[in-house]
Amino acid sequence: MKVFLLSFCCLVIACMLWITTLASLDRSVLEGGRGLWPDPWFIATLADAYFAFLTFFLWVAYKEVRWLSRVGWLIAILLLGNFAMSAYLIVQLSRTRPFSAESLLLRRPIDSSSV
Repeated sequence: MKVFLLSFCCLVIACMLWITTLASLDRSVLEGGRGLWPDPWFIATLADAYFAFLTFFLWVAYKEVRWLSRVGWLIAILLLGNFAMSAYLIVQLSRTRPFSAESLLLRRPIDSSSV
């Protein structure tokens, strides 16, 4: 399962990099947004994406014990979206030894020397 999750996250990053590069070569994100902003479906899709980012961040905020880490990941997720979310999952997967769903999803015991 760990290999599958790592592979999936790497695939997401690779696909997003490819799609973002193609879109950037066509026109800037600001130019694209200007034409799309009046469309209600664009607004709905954008809201859906950002609510998903914030929902994912709730797990990040639970997992991270330091406020600076929480704020850093929030900014990264809001600015980079799936790039940051996949990177966060890769970091978490690299820390889980041995791998289990519990070790991935639940907060590690707080080490007083790391706080």
